[in-house]
Amino acid sequence: MAAAGVGSIASAGQALAAKAEPWQMGLPDPVTPLAHQMADFHNYWLLPIITVITIFVLVLLLYVCWRFRESANPVPSKTTHNSMLEVLWTGIPVLILVVMAFPSLKLLYATDEVEDSEMTVKIVGHQWYWEYQYPDHGNFFIEARIAATTEEEAKEQDVHRLMATDEMFVLPADTKIRLQMTSADVIHNWSMSDFGVRMDTVPGRLNEAWTQIDKPGIYYGFCSELCGDAHAFMPIQVQVLPKAEFAAWVEQAREKYDPVEQAQAPSVSRAVATSPAQAVE
Repeated sequence: MAAAGVGSIASAGQALAAKAEPWQMGLPDPVTPLAHQMADFHNYWLLPIITVITIFVLVLLLYVCWRFRESANPVPSKTTHNSMLEVLWTGIPVLILVVMAFPSLKLLYATDEVEDSEMTVKIVGHQWYWEYQYPDHGNFFIEARIAATTEEEAKEQDVHRLMATDEMFVLPADTKIRLQMTSADVIHNWSMSDFGVRMDTVPGRLNEAWTQIDKPGIYYGFCSELCGDAHAFMPIQVQVLPKAEFAAWVEQAREKYDPVEQAQAPSVSRAVATSPAQAVE
């Protein structure tokens, strides 16, 4: 009964699933403060600057091709240097980089502001799945593996191929969450573009980030660090619930993922199994 309850809560909000669409241009819709800042930095700083530079270089290139064509310049120029131009094409790029550095560094340091977090979760990368621990809610954990590697499996389960997982990482909305990340084997990378989070999980090291998700729904991500032959079969699926629904999910999850039973049971993660990459060959 508890398992069924967990499943019914986790299936809520499927219509709010956020995933990339064919021919999508630009960044995904941001749903966290960090993602909003990153989108603004990209849209209102980087994109205008890069657009101006691109247009200027293109116009200059076309002008040079026309102005110094062979028919108009039978005797080529023997200019060896131009001090003014050399100062300009060195100084202007430096100035542009300095201007871009200030908001960039401000945003970079904002990603480290994990203080005043309302809860902590721990993310452990494995070859080739994710483990999610809830130390503030009874210390149970969830292991999330890829749900469908073929079109047939995806249709049968009504999930997105190579994106869905058999267990979802469930988080509350409107809550500042400390994300602690490490790895049990090799370096992985927990990457969620909608959240503005992309961080390596390194064996023997605990990295920290934070997130505060505005909208309930289902969000997808991937391991973004080459970690072996099944690297492409290591998706991330996050279910974000309103606070009240998350509290109800926690109560049911404590029964389904009882930490005492999990500690006594042989871990599937330590079993030798065929990797998803081998399974689809």
